[in-house]
Amino acid sequence: MAAERGRGVVQGERAPAGVPDPDPDEHIRFARYRRALGPVAPEDAADLVARVLTDPDPAMANSAVCEYLDRRAAELLTDPGYPAWCRELTGPVAVDGFTARRLRERSLLRAIAVDEPWDAEELLAASTWLQPRVAEGSLAPAALAVLAGDGRTRRVRTIAGSRIPRPG
Repeated sequence: MAAERGRGVVQGERAPAGVPDPDPDEHIRFARYRRALGPVAPEDAADLVARVLTDPDPAMANSAVCEYLDRRAAELLTDPGYPAWCRELTGPVAVDGFTARRLRERSLLRAIAVDEPWDAEELLAASTWLQPRVAEGSLAPAALAVLAGDGRTRRVRTIAGSRIPRPG
């Protein structure tokens, strides 16, 4: 039988809602956060994200939240519900610069994908996480041209340049 730890939470179980996870092992907390964020209902996501980001290990917490953001943003990429979802999460992720940037970059990726207005300077200032994703996956000739000309790395410039549609 698992030993009890802190506030009556049994090892291997998720901490009750609203109660900080007392387990000192960040790997256990990370697994719990991932399990909780996996099936989280849209109406509960912002509160859960805010709670996870209060974890004493910010790198672990933002990793769990970014995993959720990446999965959910990909699911909503072309969905009209994306802007509302993004607005709802903007406040909770603002406490963590890394996570806030990931949400902004996901929104830039979406704007490029659905042919909404986007800013070339923002794409060029984007992280080494976003630029390769656009170079490898975007069908937007304008975004590919921006990255082919001035992408952050030679690899990004090469991939983007090779994917620009050529006249026929």
